[in-house]
Amino acid sequence: QVQLVESGGGLVQPGGSLRVSCAASGRIFNINNMGWYRQGPGKQRELVADITRGGRTNYADSVKGRFTISRDTTKNTVYLQMNSLKPEDTAVYYCNAMITPRGEYEHAYWGQGTQVTVSS
Repeated sequence: QVQLVESGGGLVQPGGSLRVSCAASGRIFNINNMGWYRQGPGKQRELVADITRGGRTNYADSVKGRFTISRDTTKNTVYLQMNSLKPEDTAVYYCNAMITPRGEYEHAYWGQGTQVTVSS
């Protein structure tokens, strides 16, 4: 069984930094794109950033220049470094990955979500 486990959320003051991580585990044959989405209070879930297996990245306009996505393919882990955080970044952050489990077809997996709160 494949699962994604996030860690690293919490409370941070405006202007501060936080890093969240997401590790995939289980009977994994291959992982293609990995990414981070977020859902703020009363808002729809939106893409924050994603990264291909080859390392090509894509960011939402609202986080460009402040957030950095990276991955360690040897650890099946994706990271999101968040700098210059703003109150509007407050949300539950979800990890997403396109995974091919051993003996199965590729499909999307989601983590359980980690809360990031930016407040003074």
